[in-house]
Amino acid sequence: MTSHSIYFDEAFKSAYESLRSNTGGPFGAVVVKDGRIIGKGGNRVSSTNDPTAHAEIVAIRDACKTFATFDLEGSVLYATCEPCPMCLSAIYWANIKEVFYCSSRYDAEASGFKDNHIYEEIALAPEQRTIRFQQVGHPQAEELFREWSEKADKIPY
Repeated sequence: MTSHSIYFDEAFKSAYESLRSNTGGPFGAVVVKDGRIIGKGGNRVSSTNDPTAHAEIVAIRDACKTFATFDLEGSVLYATCEPCPMCLSAIYWANIKEVFYCSSRYDAEASGFKDNHIYEEIALAPEQRTIRFQQVGHPQAEELFREWSEKADKIPY
């Protein structure tokens, strides 16, 4: 644990700040690259009225802003809790190579958070989820992706 302590200490510092200031839930995260913290975040869901303002998302946004890029390839994320499905997706989109966390999604569930429920919902077919999902055809749907595929100056991600 000692090699990770400095990063977890910063993640927990952010989590306690969120918790004690009522800016959000008890979660914190840092993004590290080449041994240096490049992004920090505490949960800000309730203070910003933003359900996407999870600690991991806030830390990823901070790191991306610092480096003016959406690609954090080679970086590592430290989180006080196992990332929820939304944060897990952001970690993949940001090309983070490794994640270290302390508490599990089951620990979060025991404290009233619905992370594990969302993991279970993702595994279901869309028509079996508790929220209704229905695919609807539209004449522009195919054209939109065709234009993207043919776009010469696109920035792939």
